[in-house]
Amino acid sequence: MGKIIAPAILTNTTINTGGSKSISNRMLMSREVLGVDIELTNLSTSEDTQLLLKALQSVHDKVSNTIDIHHAGTDMRFLTALLSITEGTRIITGSERMKQRPIGELVNALKTLGAEITYLEKENYPSLQIKGKSIEGGGIEIDSSVSSQFISALLLVAPKFKNGIDLHLKGETVSKPYIEMTIRLLKRFGVDVELRDKVIYVKPCKMEQQAKQQFVIESDWSSASYWYSLVSLSENLEIKLDNLFENSLQADSILPELYKELDIETIFNNNKVILRKTELKSKEFNYDFTNCPDIAQTIAVTCIGHGIKANLSGLKTLKVKETDRILALKNEIEKFGVHCTTTESTLAFEASNVNFTNETIIATYNDHRMAMSFAPLCLKAKSISIENKEVVNKSYPEFWKDLSKVGIIVS
Repeated sequence: MGKIIAPAILTNTTINTGGSKSISNRMLMSREVLGVDIELTNLSTSEDTQLLLKALQSVHDKVSNTIDIHHAGTDMRFLTALLSITEGTRIITGSERMKQRPIGELVNALKTLGAEITYLEKENYPSLQIKGKSIEGGGIEIDSSVSSQFISALLLVAPKFKNGIDLHLKGETVSKPYIEMTIRLLKRFGVDVELRDKVIYVKPCKMEQQAKQQFVIESDWSSASYWYSLVSLSENLEIKLDNLFENSLQADSILPELYKELDIETIFNNNKVILRKTELKSKEFNYDFTNCPDIAQTIAVTCIGHGIKANLSGLKTLKVKETDRILALKNEIEKFGVHCTTTESTLAFEASNVNFTNETIIATYNDHRMAMSFAPLCLKAKSISIENKEVVNKSYPEFWKDLSKVGIIVS
């Protein structure tokens, strides 16, 4: 349990949220699959990225046939694809929550392409036993309305398929910017990949020996969202964030546009941003988060802090994250006396009568984003308590330390 206490005066400061987890994990996978010599700087310090590094090292060292990725959903998807083309038989498993997160769509696609994968517990869910082998590749169809990570996992290993891949996307594509991120990074390595209509074509690729390269990973826009929220709920706090690119690969770089609708001015200056408080422009916030679901929790809590009405849609994928995030948001928001209505993909509330009290305890459900998205409410409630505050290690281990830089007390 951690108590988060607002100071009398906040201190302006500069924060580096750390390298993007999404970019870091894709770059690590591409370096592994393609065998290129590249130095990655500003690599994410998140638990997910560290677990991926450890897993890749384990594959090289062959010290264990079992890989446990705990809560790391991206790692589960990416490594399932990688192990399918890597010689040897291995088991990949995770936490109890991970074993409740479906992976059947990806496994079916890989098996259609020729992979040998066996479910060890429940059909369509981890744990998995995978016997790595050479895969022919070719044409395949996948439901793109389930998870963009399934698609990215296939694309990242497709250059090693003998015939590459023609990946046909079926249904409404969720989190499309993350697929586009994967494509752009593969092109960075010289892979021949193209998205045309609803088909992604990847040609087989054999990398030639090249001189060592360096790649600077931009900082994480998802983690930046908590600072947007903090500045928004403050009176006049100003925050500078390092290594955030205006021409970003990340879907969550939509934040400047979203918070401009509320009360934040974003100033870009040499890959830094300055967040400045302005006047609240609206008493109602409506947005479809289909392309950027990871920042929906932050925005919802910001709206609660301002006591405004919110209608958030495009949340379908939130139900199969670290927790059912739609239900978790509803549970914790209602602790402030705000009634929420939800569906499988929406959350709405009218926050005109918010009851802020310093006795509120926020449950995190083993979800890092629940802890960080609710933390800025300490500015309205004077203090709040966060259960299992260490859960932030999954994506932003320095969060509480960084929060203390503006004067907020974390006990």
